Amino acid sequence: MNKPVEIDTLIEAKWIIPVEPDQVALEHHAIAINHGLISDILPVPEARQHYHPQQTIALNDHALIPGLINLHTHAAMTLMRGLADDLPLMDWLNHHIWPAEKRHVNAQYVLDGALLACAEMIRGGITCFNDMYFFPEATAEAIIQSEMRSAIGLIVIDFPTAYASDADDYLAKGLSLRDRYHQHPLLSFCFAPHAPYTVSDNTFDRIITYAEQLNLPIHTHLHETQAEIRISEESYRMRPIERMRQLGLLGPNLIAAHMIHLTDREINLMHECGCHIAHCPSSNLKLASGFAPVSSLLNQNINIGLGTDGAASNNRLDLFEEMRLAALLAKATRGQADALPAHQALRMATLNGAQALGLEGKIGSLVKGKTADITAVDFSSLNLTPCYDPISHLIYTASRDQVSHVWVNGKMLLQDGKLTTLDTKNIHYRAQCWQERIAASKS
Repeated sequence: MNKPVEIDTLIEAKWIIPVEPDQVALEHHAIAINHGLISDILPVPEARQHYHPQQTIALNDHALIPGLINLHTHAAMTLMRGLADDLPLMDWLNHHIWPAEKRHVNAQYVLDGALLACAEMIRGGITCFNDMYFFPEATAEAIIQSEMRSAIGLIVIDFPTAYASDADDYLAKGLSLRDRYHQHPLLSFCFAPHAPYTVSDNTFDRIITYAEQLNLPIHTHLHETQAEIRISEESYRMRPIERMRQLGLLGPNLIAAHMIHLTDREINLMHECGCHIAHCPSSNLKLASGFAPVSSLLNQNINIGLGTDGAASNNRLDLFEEMRLAALLAKATRGQADALPAHQALRMATLNGAQALGLEGKIGSLVKGKTADITAVDFSSLNLTPCYDPISHLIYTASRDQVSHVWVNGKMLLQDGKLTTLDTKNIHYRAQCWQERIAASKS
């Protein structure tokens, strides 16, 4: 008999839902983890014979899924959660959010807000998020403290803020940050031009050149509102996507957030160019931006991931809610109950997001050789009983409150619902301090 193989961790579970292959739920299986990677996935009796782990974690009422990937958010905006609700996007931005940012946003604000976001996301089973915000070096610091994973957006806007004075300054600071951390195991980077209505042609041209040289994705808001489209037609005599096409922005490195107001030709164009979409159903509904044509996009085999947007416009960084809403909205708008089935919604929140970020070789599914970014969902509660199909339950029944454990790179960041890397009392205290400061400035 062969000697058992020494490994770091063995996680035994009622179900393992790997996402690859699709629609599979492995019953009474275990994941073997060593040096932060998935070494094996096999039935529990075989795992106990074959491996000698330093620790065994038995989750006999749980489903293990890949760590969820939030493909579009503004993490530090947790500190503006509920600040200006029930307003349309442009009013919300121009008269409330941008003035508040001008008064308050600095590196400490972003660090405190990003730490609050990391705590919320880890507790909700999110292991990676694609961010776009000012002072990205502070968000990177929050990631390093929390030990979760992030694609840091190198934000660019063609007007001055407390972070940078002009496009040159944004780009210089972003590139410096990328050079400093590009080998960090938990950090990757995207160029993040805010939107077509805040970025000039010349700035887009430079971003495209840098992105090609560094092989980085480009993450931007696109076709979020009818107002955005009117602005483009008035300023450029064309719709934003056509402008992006002429500039050469459309391609397999583009992550377009929202993508609500689309013609059939524009959907075909996104397919032809191999673009990715970050679908944000809660934010789209709350800001009354509209309904993204998800079924039509999926019919064209366009890769769609899920995002929460920022907590100022959602107001939750909750991908369980986004998965459920995405599935239900697709059914209702299409008039077809199988328009977006549960397994596809789960894939959108995991592997599709990884593909958009160019990280599908590392994360997004539970496959031998990938990093051990894992979320455990406890199925023992009454509202999850009975369970005929765990994948269906994850989308239509479970919530983030059922997330019990989270691992990133094989390290446990959440244990029995408690954060292991973050000081929740200090995070809460800092958030309350900012609330008092921001509220006082409004009065």
